[in-house]
Formats: sequence, structure tokens, C-alpha cells
Amino acid sequence: MFIDTHTHLQHHRFQTEEPAVTAEFLLEEARKANVTQLITIACRREEWTPALQLAAQHPQQLAVAVGIHPQDVSEDAPVITADELCELAQNPHVVALGETGLDYFYQTTPRDMQAQSFHNHLSAAKKCGLPVVIHTRDAEEDTVNILKQHLGTPFVLHCFTGTPWLAGQGIDLGGYVSFSGILTFKKSQELRDIAASLPRDKVLIETDAPYLAPEPFRSKRNASFYLPHTAQVLANVWQTSVEDVAHITTANARRLFSRLPLV
Repeated sequence: MFIDTHTHLQHHRFQTEEPAVTAEFLLEEARKANVTQLITIACRREEWTPALQLAAQHPQQLAVAVGIHPQDVSEDAPVITADELCELAQNPHVVALGETGLDYFYQTTPRDMQAQSFHNHLSAAKKCGLPVVIHTRDAEEDTVNILKQHLGTPFVLHCFTGTPWLAGQGIDLGGYVSFSGILTFKKSQELRDIAASLPRDKVLIETDAPYLAPEPFRSKRNASFYLPHTAQVLANVWQTSVEDVAHITTANARRLFSRLPLV
């Protein structure tokens, strides 16, 4: 079985793009594809309640990460505090905080506010005993510098597309590295080389749905039931079976997201 460690099940694209589908449909199709558990990322305030309500309806199959995405940190609202995050973490369906981190690509969100939000997520996670889901884009050195100030807090570098240096730093700091459908793209040989070089007990897989559908579905709306296609490419990279990839990445996900229910 597989665990999709990062999806956005409540994303509007599932309702606004044809064919419109329900969360229940997506969960059932995931189950048919042997994706037995999903972690949906609620990284905007308006997403928290719907995601938690959905997880309450499907407690064995769906869990939630809550936080504020770095692109949603705004000068129009105060930065989320560690206390707010710890309060959210009391919900039994919350298995992680995030996604948080640093995104310098668009240059639209103040970097100091992103950094403060990132610090607060990491502080809350350590206090509450939860891992952190990290988004980093064009901000590798600053991301690593902040992580070094929060040693001992478990984390995953999600949808990894960074340099070998960042992957190595993440592993050295005790983190995990997660690969999405980008791993399957023809242009992604460097990424596959990184995946081949990492300790297998530190690797996760994800969809980041509805984004980044793997080959041969690239440019389509992504969903958790496509996760086995990424697993197959990782199996090729590791020169092993897809069943072995399922076993390894599921064990890794359970180790990191220790609140996940056993199924």
C-alpha cells in the first residue's frame, strides 16, 4: 500500500474543473489504486475547518496538516503564532504542521514575515511533538539556516526540486525528502540522481495534487490515485520493485507522521 504524504484534497480545482469530482470519489479511487492513506494539506485559514471535517468523516484514510503557506503570509494579517498552531494541533486528525517555509520566487510576500511564520511553525511543532511540512523555493540557504535554529524538530522537504546540497543538508539535519510527479518528467534526470543517492529510509512520495501530475498524465489535474506512477519511477531509480518502494515509503511516512492511524 501507499501513503500520499501531500495532497490538497479540498482544492477548488476538483470542483471547478471538468469533470468535477467529490472528495469521496477521490478517496475511493485512491483506495482502488492501493493508496490507503492521504495527508491533505490545509495551508490557508479558510481550509482548516473543511479539511478537519472531511478527516473526521474518513478518519482511517485521511489525516491533515495545518498551517500557513509562505505565499499566504500577508501584511494585511498578523503572522500566525506558535500558540495558535499548538491549539490547532490538539485536533486528533492533525498529524503535521504546514506547509510552511520560504518562497522567494514571486517576490510578493515580505521575507521577514515568511521567516517569522516559519520559525513559529517549527517552534510549535517541537512543543507539540509534530513534524513540519516544508516548502522552499529559491531560498535554500535561508531555509537551512532557520532549520539549524530548530534542531530536533522533525520535518520533510516536500515536493523536492532542490540541489544535491539542500537534500544533503536536509538529511544531515534529520529530515526527510519527498518526491512528487516531477520525478517522472523527462527533464528530471538530476532529480532522479538525487533520489538514487539518498538513504532510502529518508524518502517519501507524494502527489501535491491537484498539481504536478506524473507522466503519462502530465498537464492533467493530478490526484492521489496517480501516486503509483511516481512510485514506479522511484523503483526504477532504486533498481527494485514497486512493492519494495511501497513498503519502504509507507514505513518512512509512519515513522515521520506518527499520529497516522494504523490501517
